[in-house]
Parts: sequence; structure tokens; C-alpha cells
Amino acid sequence: MIENLPSVISSWNISGTGVTVYELLLFILIIVVSFVLGQIISKKLRKDISGKIPVNDRELLIKIVYFTILIVGLIIALPYIDVDLSGILFAGGIIGIIIGFAGQNLFSNFISGIVIFIERPIKIGDNVGVGDVLGTVEDIRILSTIIKTYDGIYTRIPNLTIFSSNITNYVANVARRFEYTIEIRYRDDAELAMSVIRGVVESHPFALKHPAPLVFVESLGQNGVVIVVKIWAPSSVWWNVRTELLQTIKLAVEAEGIEIPFPQRTVWFPEKNQFFPEK
Repeated sequence: MIENLPSVISSWNISGTGVTVYELLLFILIIVVSFVLGQIISKKLRKDISGKIPVNDRELLIKIVYFTILIVGLIIALPYIDVDLSGILFAGGIIGIIIGFAGQNLFSNFISGIVIFIERPIKIGDNVGVGDVLGTVEDIRILSTIIKTYDGIYTRIPNLTIFSSNITNYVANVARRFEYTIEIRYRDDAELAMSVIRGVVESHPFALKHPAPLVFVESLGQNGVVIVVKIWAPSSVWWNVRTELLQTIKLAVEAEGIEIPFPQRTVWFPEKNQFFPEK
């Protein structure tokens, strides 16, 4: 009797449904396994990506994964209780096509967001340029990225735009170079001017020694001698170093009596009666 119990149970029909007890148990088992599997994967996913993306985006991604597992489990389980999926799939297909056309950009932004998370061309806090938008990355979400411009304006850029645009990341490298073009009068000592500039640059705590700064005469201009200064600084303080050194160099060269020339023109006057001789 006990040996035949599985076959007996499998032959029991639920009144008015045509579904056996065995099929009902399989349906319940698949639903329970899907639920448990969704919970386990969600917890592991939350642990693995914790701290890597914003909390709101993390929870949204976990919910998408969780409900996807439940839906797949439900689709597998429904045939066991004699639910015809053809009508559901047909209706779902029509709805899916409608949603597909309506949500094409939404899906593209979602996929682009995932690629950005994996590739990480930008990170929160980076100073970047995307198209004509320049600023600091404030947040990277599933569908969009928030950039705070240097004027304090928050700009939302779809991730598809981020993915398909040329991105300039100003702080991806630990150091960044900047340069000045300084012009002095011809009467001033160019060697003294370059020596003063080198001293100012080398005394700044954030002007890097490696790569070393360059100070050299680039050309002889119409109004004076053109000196070029190229300096490397940490990307995190690049702007502050650039503005501080420019003012310090100006004050230092002026203290040595070296001046920036004004535009000059030489006017030659003909000698008296050269063009109009006396009669």
C-alpha cells in the first residue's frame, strides 16, 4: 500500500478542475523554490554591490532581478495546473510589442546604465565634460546621470547619451598639466625672468617635481619676449594651483622690475624738406 502511495496520490483529482494532487504539489513546489531562490540571489546581489552604486539604484536592480525570477517560476509552474499559456503569451506579446515601442529609450538607458557601471568611465565626484556639459558627477543612476555644472546647475543626462558621447574625464589621471604664456619687454633680462618663475613654481607645495616643470623662451613676439611655463599638479587641486601660481608669478617678476610690455609701434618722421623741398 505504502509503495503505491505516489501513484495513488498522482491519480487523485481535485474536484471540478481536472488537476491531480501531484500536479498541484509540483505547482506549489516550483513557486516556493522560485521564491526562495529569488530571496537568496537578492541577498547575495545586495551584498556584492553594496557601496558601489547609490542605494536607490541598488534596490531597484534587486527588485528587477527578484521579480524576474518569480515570473519565470510562475510561467514554468502554470502548465501543471492546466493553465493555457498560449492566450497569456499572445496577449503578453501584444502588450510587450506596445511597451517595446513606447519604452525603447527607457530600455536603452537601462542597458547603457549597466554598461557604465561595469566599464566605469566616470565615477561620482569626477570632473567631466559630456558634450557641452561641464561639471562634477553627483550621481549615477540606472537610467540617467546627474552632473552639477560649475555654475551650480544640476543637469540630468540620459545614460544612453553618456554611453554614446565622447567623455572627457579631467581627474581620471592623478596629475594634470597646465601652462602660462608670459611676455616680457625686450629690455628685460629673460634669464632672470625664467629664474624667478622657476623659483616660484618650485616653491609651491602642489607643483609636481616629476614630471618637472618647463620654463623656456618660445618666441620673439612683436612687443616682447614670449616665455612659456608648463606645470604639472595633482588633478584634485589643479584649478587652485593654476590660479594661485599665476598671481604669484606676476608679483614675483614685477618685484624684479620686469614688466609685461604694451603694444608698441615705431613711427618714423621724415627729415625736414625731404618730401617738400624749398623752392
